[in-house]
Amino acid sequence: MFFGHHKNHDRWFRRPKYNIPMNVVDKDEHYEVWLYAVSFEKANIKISVVDDILYISGTREPEEKQPNFIRQEYPIKSFERVLKLNKKVAIEQITAQQKEGVLIVHLPKTQEAKSQAKEVNIT
Repeated sequence: MFFGHHKNHDRWFRRPKYNIPMNVVDKDEHYEVWLYAVSFEKANIKISVVDDILYISGTREPEEKQPNFIRQEYPIKSFERVLKLNKKVAIEQITAQQKEGVLIVHLPKTQEAKSQAKEVNIT
């Protein structure tokens, strides 16, 4: 897996409490990061890259009266997801869109990342 996880999660990864779920898709020309960002407005989501690390965070003003949760599986105040890009993404070409509560971040592959894939013929 080319995307590293934040801190010491090399062997396994457990989603932090109250953080949003994330999927990473490997396509031919780019990667896609899908974040389940329901209830977060686009204006309150920040995407940045610092030192080849992708940071995605969101905030929202909580309602005056908090629901009486019996079970809570996604955040209602804020989230942050962090991914190491390992020089496999053309940072200046990153784009994002929000569709039906899902934030999709398009990460175009660098030429080096594209050329790493090779099909091997069986003889």
